[in-house]
Amino acid sequence: MSEPPPTGSIYDRRTRSQRRLTPLRRTLYRLAAPLAIAGVRLWWRLVRVVAVSGADRLEQAVAAHGAVIPVYWHAQQLLPLRQLLDGRRYGLKLGFLISPSVDGELPALLVQRVGGVAIRGSSNNTGARALRDYYEAIVREGVSPALTPDGPRGPRRQCKAGPVLLAQLSGKPIVPMSYAASRIWKFPTWDRHVLPLPFSRAVIAVGEPLMVPRGLDAAALQRWQDRLTETLEALFEEARATLESGARRE
Repeated sequence: MSEPPPTGSIYDRRTRSQRRLTPLRRTLYRLAAPLAIAGVRLWWRLVRVVAVSGADRLEQAVAAHGAVIPVYWHAQQLLPLRQLLDGRRYGLKLGFLISPSVDGELPALLVQRVGGVAIRGSSNNTGARALRDYYEAIVREGVSPALTPDGPRGPRRQCKAGPVLLAQLSGKPIVPMSYAASRIWKFPTWDRHVLPLPFSRAVIAVGEPLMVPRGLDAAALQRWQDRLTETLEALFEEARATLESGARRE
């Protein structure tokens, strides 16, 4: 559970929404967090993951590099998150970039309650600042920051430069992930967010770790972005094909 913010900190200032982290708001957040986590965990139990293709790749990458950079589409967060949290048993220290404002207080509580690390920075300020926040979490704390390369506002299923730049700077591998489920609901949001329905079957696919070389020029950086986009799409097709073939977890 997070501690009350110190007086004069960024939490004590007005946010763009003109909200403050009052004692009442803090109490409500702390009451809401366990309820929200219970709902997510119940949903996880109601979706049957019948296979995890390439599960050993993530464990081996963590053993070799300490920290990794898990990447999945913004619309496909629910099941990769479940798989990544299971990685705590072999030392994966999962992190998420959370706004340092009042708006980020509840997400930070949620992350902490599921055993993750809240990186209190903002992707809405500048890309360089977000990159710095991620980099410091990796090199100083051994955190593996989970990234959605098309987030937070798209374009949908098109990789931005962030994950490639972070992998290049940190020397840590990108681990791409995707999944397919037998029955889903797509929200009418910009990313067409996917929710696997209760009692559906699902397959998670974990790709080969990608080591990004240093010294990329603009053209090489774009090629790596395209490669990551193609890899995530290929993993989705792999997961869907495995699901359709009726594969079962051993």
